[in-house]
Amino acid sequence: MNEFFTNYGLELVQKTWEHFYISIIALLIGVVIAVPVGMLLARTNKLGNWILMIAGVLQTIPTLAVLALMIPLFGIGKIPAIIALSMYILLPILNNTIIGVRNIDQNAKEAALSMGMTRLQLMSQVELPLATPLILSGIRLASVYVISWATIASYIGAGGLGDFIFNGLNLYDPVMIIIGTVAVTVLALLTDKILGLVERYAVPKGINISR
Repeated sequence: MNEFFTNYGLELVQKTWEHFYISIIALLIGVVIAVPVGMLLARTNKLGNWILMIAGVLQTIPTLAVLALMIPLFGIGKIPAIIALSMYILLPILNNTIIGVRNIDQNAKEAALSMGMTRLQLMSQVELPLATPLILSGIRLASVYVISWATIASYIGAGGLGDFIFNGLNLYDPVMIIIGTVAVTVLALLTDKILGLVERYAVPKGINISR
C-alpha cells in the first residue's frame, strides 16, 4: 500500500480531480437541460410522460454502449464522455422536476396569476422555489450516478479514476483496483454530502410542495 502511494500518489490526486471535473461538467449540463425542460413538460401530462418514458428507455442502454457510440461521432477523450454522461443523468433530474412542479398546490399558482404574474414570472418566482426540494433531490441522485458511471469513461480515453481500476485489472494488481474503487466511492459520498448541505440551506424554511 505504501509503495502504491509512493509511486502513484501524485497521479492519484490528478486522476481524482480529472474524475471530479468530468462528472461535475456532465452534471451541470444535465441540470441546465433537464430543469427548464422538466418545468415546461410538467404542464403537459401526455408529452411529459412520453419524454420520461423515452429517457427511461435510454437509461437502460449499457453505459459502455453509449460511450462506444460517441466515438464515431465525437472521437475519444473527455468531450464524448461528458456528452454521454450528461445524457445518462437526465432522467432523475427531469423526473423530479416534473413531479415537483406538478405537486405544487394549484391554489398557489392561481393566486400568483391573479396578482398579475406572467407565466415566466410564475415559473421563476413560484414554481421553481416550491419545486426546489425535489429538484435538488434529483440532482443529488444524479451526482452519485455520474461519478460512478464516469469510471467507465476511462475506456474511451477520458481519464479519471477508472484508469487505476482497469489498469489494475490488466496488471492483476489488486491494490490498484481497491484504491481506485475506494477513491470513486469516497468522491461520490463527499459530493452527495456537499449537495445535501446545499439542499438544506438553499431550500427556504416552511416550503411544502405537497397538495
